[in-house]
Amino acid sequence: MELIVVADGDTDGSREMAKQFGAKVICFPEPGGPARARNRGAQAAKGDIVFFIDADVEVHPDTIDQVATAFVEDPELTALIGSYDDQPGANNFLSQYRNLLHHYTHQISSHQASTFWGACGAIRREVFLSIGGFDEKYRLPCIEDIELGYRLKRGGHCIDLRKDIQVKHLKEWRPISMVKADFFYRALPWTALLLRDRQFNNDLNLQYSSRLSVVLVYGAICALILATLVPESLMLVLIFAAVLLSLNAPVYRFFYTKRGLFFTARTIPWHWLYYFYSGLAFAVGLVRHWLQPSRIDRVPGRVAS
Repeated sequence: MELIVVADGDTDGSREMAKQFGAKVICFPEPGGPARARNRGAQAAKGDIVFFIDADVEVHPDTIDQVATAFVEDPELTALIGSYDDQPGANNFLSQYRNLLHHYTHQISSHQASTFWGACGAIRREVFLSIGGFDEKYRLPCIEDIELGYRLKRGGHCIDLRKDIQVKHLKEWRPISMVKADFFYRALPWTALLLRDRQFNNDLNLQYSSRLSVVLVYGAICALILATLVPESLMLVLIFAAVLLSLNAPVYRFFYTKRGLFFTARTIPWHWLYYFYSGLAFAVGLVRHWLQPSRIDRVPGRVAS
């Protein structure tokens, strides 16, 4: 076992603290993004398994042993990803909601993962290096891990989602930072990647229920606008809303079980807002793809700019 910390242009003394705890520290004077940082760490590693975690992730006492055991028990396993736990570190409502939603999404997804996840993901180092690691054209925290996963799957490699391997997310989400990250750093570049690779799998955030929810949100908005001219259209709004509630009832039951009725009621508008700007990002990405079909192949990391 070895601990490698890549200080990607840190200015808060993180590298010095890491050294004090015995970590091998690799320093970059200026930030270059997690793709470059993780690649450099993997190149310096001596073990045959590389386990990536984000800077705002806390492992459980048994996490590393679980990862190591998984690869020992399954020699055919190329990579695995874990899950956030159901006890997020930040206490504000938005952080609890987003991290619990992420936990729920992983817990209901297929054990055969369709992509990789850099916040809690392990891979055989030989395979990782042979396919070129993360794409360093992604200069910001973006979808470099998803893109790596797609390349792994195209190469016939197996990625397991091990739902029992969990880590705690410490990130504190705020409204503006959440929407900005979701729209510009996730949805837009992910749309470009989907259109490039045609990887519309019924898994994780691309499940059919999520796609239908986007359609229903926009249907409700259109019906609400129409109601200014035809008041009877308000009935359509109620119908769309009822179907949305029914379609997403499992996740709302999950929130209710974990945090109660008041918390669950507060999640609904934020959840529907997520569907709204996700659909908007897909539409913008689709137009970009039609206008500049070679854009994502040329500079994939700058799609979000």
